[in-house]
Amino acid sequence: MSKINGIYAAGLSVLDENLALDVKKTIKHAENLIDNGCHGVAIFGSTGQAQLLSVSEKISLLNELSKSKYKDAYLIGTGLNSLNETINLISISKSLGFKNFLIMPPAYYKYGDDEAFNFYSRIINTHQDIQIVLYNFEKLCGYKFSSECVQKLVGKFPKQIVGVKDSSYNLFETLKIDNFSMLPGSESKLLKGLKLGCSGIITATCNVTSKLARKVFDDFNNKKEQTENERLCKVRAVFDQFNLVSALHTLMGTKESEYNNILPPISILDKEKKEKLILELNSLNFKI
Repeated sequence: MSKINGIYAAGLSVLDENLALDVKKTIKHAENLIDNGCHGVAIFGSTGQAQLLSVSEKISLLNELSKSKYKDAYLIGTGLNSLNETINLISISKSLGFKNFLIMPPAYYKYGDDEAFNFYSRIINTHQDIQIVLYNFEKLCGYKFSSECVQKLVGKFPKQIVGVKDSSYNLFETLKIDNFSMLPGSESKLLKGLKLGCSGIITATCNVTSKLARKVFDDFNNKKEQTENERLCKVRAVFDQFNLVSALHTLMGTKESEYNNILPPISILDKEKKEKLILELNSLNFKI
């Protein structure tokens, strides 16, 4: 079992003018993130508009992504509301050589720990040769993992359940499991998490903060003075005023127009919010 450590971006999906997934440009974006400091990239996470993309588009990207020079650095998001579709997408990903998966539990219906445990159990009973990072994000899926549920899953499936992306922030400070990757979902939690024994982060804003986040991570591990953590946290705070996907596409769109293409119901920031975003980032001497 390989532990997942470091700075991971929840990669953006690049779309063409018809709002179809641009496979080549999405892969280029992911590779550029790794070239600029990320240890890896989560593909088809919330930031990548995963719930709005078609399964066929995802399969098309996976086919090409399997040829990437950074193939082993990708964490594939396969969490879908349909259990069978989730299992099928894992099957396809495995056939292409991917082994690490980020899986959010289903949205819409209300349920608790027992039902979540059953969902992941059925996945693992079908696919026992994979590694899963649980995706804890109550705001989007309606369910929040308890420490007890995570511990139960790890106890039953220690080789398969290898970590948590904690975007609900109820786990990263207190849940301690040996040889387990705890990955908060914000740069504001990076340094604090590292001091508590966390493995790194998986965040939306690492699409633009990868160099800063990597410096904070490396300086911590090399026991150097922290010179960029305060600015990193302030940059994240600017983005947190907006829908993260909207703000990231808006900022990236100032450099490359295709980033302005975004799937409804998400939208680019309006003129006033765009100006506020750019003004506040400029005040921090932050540019992409």
